[in-house]
Amino acid sequence: MIRRRLPIAACSVLACSVLAATALPAAAIADPGEAEVEVTVDITEIKEPGVLALTVAGTSVALQENGSDLLVRQFTGTLPTVTVTDTRTLEEIPAGSGWAVLGSSSDFTGTAGQAPISAGHLGWKPRLIDGGDTGLVSEGEEVVTVLDDETQPGNNVGLVDQELLVSTYDSAEVTGGAYTVNAGLNLRTPADVAAGSYRATLTLSLFE
Repeated sequence: MIRRRLPIAACSVLACSVLAATALPAAAIADPGEAEVEVTVDITEIKEPGVLALTVAGTSVALQENGSDLLVRQFTGTLPTVTVTDTRTLEEIPAGSGWAVLGSSSDFTGTAGQAPISAGHLGWKPRLIDGGDTGLVSEGEEVVTVLDDETQPGNNVGLVDQELLVSTYDSAEVTGGAYTVNAGLNLRTPADVAAGSYRATLTLSLFE
């Protein structure tokens, strides 16, 4: 059997060709480059509208017996300080407006089933603490109880209906300020009122 051999020269050429191909450098890859874009934004401050607001320095007051006599039992205390704050601009205030804080009381309910004491037995005397420099903020008139004689025409009704605590007739002139007021509270009952604990709710409302 005859075996054919490839010519040595052919093998040498093939080997050289392979070696030459592996020795060539790889093709260079082009640099794609880069770019930067600056992003800016101007954010303005949120301008909150001003407000006309009412706050009270406490949520309760306990009346104490003071000044009772043989015919009438009297219990007194002080309304927690009430503050009216106005942070509005002139453009935010309705033309010709004024504001007022009014108060009214529910009946006093006995916690052990005693007969209620009507709100007409509770009076107050507002006291302006800080009315600012304009002289345009003022406290309301005294309201006495149904057991008292009038101190002003028709004011012996107690806090049954909404009664004036503090007010101004010109909101625009007093805006930008905070005004404080309290009131002396006065509960007067017949001497034979049933003993026990009583509770009532005094509601304060701000109107303009």
